[in-house]
Amino acid sequence: MKILRMREICQAVKGEVISGSEESSVERICTDSRKAEEGDLFFPLIGEMHDAHKFIPMAIDRGCRNFIVSNPEEILNHPLKAQLHVIEVEDTTRALQALASYYLSAFQMKKIGVTGSTGKTTTKDMLYYICSEKYKTARNVGNFNNHIGLPLTVLGFEEGTEVGILEMGMSEPGEIHVLADIVRPDIGIITNIGTSHIENLGSREGILKAKLEITHFFDEHNVLVVNEINDLLTKENTEGVYKRLSVGYNGKSDFIISDITDRGEEGIAFTVEHNLDTQKFELTIPGRHNAINGTLAVAAAAELGITMEEAARGLKKMELTEKRLNIKGKDGVKVIDDTYNASPDSMKAGIDVLMSTKGMRKIAILADMLEMGKESPKYHREVGRYAAEQKVDVLIAVGDHAKYIAEEAKEVMGEENVIYYSEKEKLMNEIKTMVRLGDIILVKGSRGMAMDQVVKKIME
Repeated sequence: MKILRMREICQAVKGEVISGSEESSVERICTDSRKAEEGDLFFPLIGEMHDAHKFIPMAIDRGCRNFIVSNPEEILNHPLKAQLHVIEVEDTTRALQALASYYLSAFQMKKIGVTGSTGKTTTKDMLYYICSEKYKTARNVGNFNNHIGLPLTVLGFEEGTEVGILEMGMSEPGEIHVLADIVRPDIGIITNIGTSHIENLGSREGILKAKLEITHFFDEHNVLVVNEINDLLTKENTEGVYKRLSVGYNGKSDFIISDITDRGEEGIAFTVEHNLDTQKFELTIPGRHNAINGTLAVAAAAELGITMEEAARGLKKMELTEKRLNIKGKDGVKVIDDTYNASPDSMKAGIDVLMSTKGMRKIAILADMLEMGKESPKYHREVGRYAAEQKVDVLIAVGDHAKYIAEEAKEVMGEENVIYYSEKEKLMNEIKTMVRLGDIILVKGSRGMAMDQVVKKIME
C-alpha cells in the first residue's frame, strides 16, 4: 500500500476528524485488532454478531494510533486519546469501500472484474499469470471477493501496479453492483451462469441479472467477455453499449476453442483461434473445463495488448489456488482436493477429472451443495446420476441433501458401491479403513461442509 495521510482519507470517506492530526500517515489498513500495528489504520467493522469497536483498546495496546469509527466512545474514554488520530463516519464498512474506490482512482491501472457461478477464481488466477508476463499485476487472494475482502485487497495494491484483477463474488442481488461501483472495471468477465445461490436469487435468470451488474458502470469504452457455450450467456442476453467478446466452440464466437486433449492429472492442451491467429495452449492443471476458463482469460488479456503467444507462456506457469482441484499423493493414494465450493456444474467437472486421472479405484466423496433452494433434491440427484453414468467405482455421499446423490446413484450402479453418511464425523472415523493402495479419491462439497477435514484425515 502506498502511504496515505489522514487528511486525504477523511476526504475520501466523507468523515470528520474528531481527534489528532490530519497529517498522521497510514501505511496499512487493518480490520483485525489482534494484528494491528504502528502505522496501521484500524477499521472496527460491525457485523451481524460482533461490533469491533469494543476491540479498539486491543488495537491501541498493539501500537495502532489511527482509527476510523462510527462510535467514538471507546476512543474518547481511553487514557491515550490525546495520542490517537480519529475520523468519525456513519458506517465503517461503507467508509472502507469508499476508501478503496478512492485508492484505485489514484492508480493508472487497467482493472478486470471476474464473476460467474463457477470458475471465477481459476479464471482470475489464469489472468494473473498471463498479465504478469508483461505488466506489474495484482489480484485478490483466497476468498477475498466480497464487500469487505475486495476493498481490503485493493488497499493492499502496491504503488506502480499496472493491472488489477478482482474476483467478484455474490449470494444476493445488488452485491456485484456494490463491488463494480468500487472497482469500476475496464473489462468484465462472466465465466458461466449455473445454480450457485439459486435459493437467494430465485432462478438462473435471476443469477444472470445479478452477474450482469458487473456492467452497471460500463460505457462504449468497456469490454465484457462471456462464455458463449453457456446457454444463458447468449448475444441477446449480454449485449450492451459496451464491446462484447465471446468464447466458444464454433465460428460464431470471437475466440474459438478446439482440439482439447485431456492428460488427466498432468493437465490439458487446447487450441484457440482468433482473427486468423491460432495458438496452442498447455495447462499443468487438470480438467477439460479449464480450456474455457483459460480462453476467457486469453480474450481479456488481448484487450491489454497481450498476444496469444505471450498468454500461452503465462498459462503454462499457472498454479491453482488451494482447495481447487489440487491433486495430492501419499502412500500410494491420490486425493483430488476440490473442497472450496460446490455446484452441479463444478461437481460434474470434478468427477470428469477423477475419471481422467490414472489409478485403480475411482472414489467420489461428494457432500451437500448448499443454497440450492427448493429444487435441491433435483440438483443432487443430477450429480448422483452423472457420477454413476461416468462409472465411478465407489460413491460416498455425505450430508442431509447428499442422500439424493446416493439414492440416484444406486438406481444406476446398484447399492453395493454406494455409501451414505448423514454425518461427516462418522465418515472420518471410517475412511482410513476404506482406502486401498492405488485409489484415486475426489473430495468435494460446499464450503460450509468443511470437507477439507476429510482430505486431512485421508492424508494423515
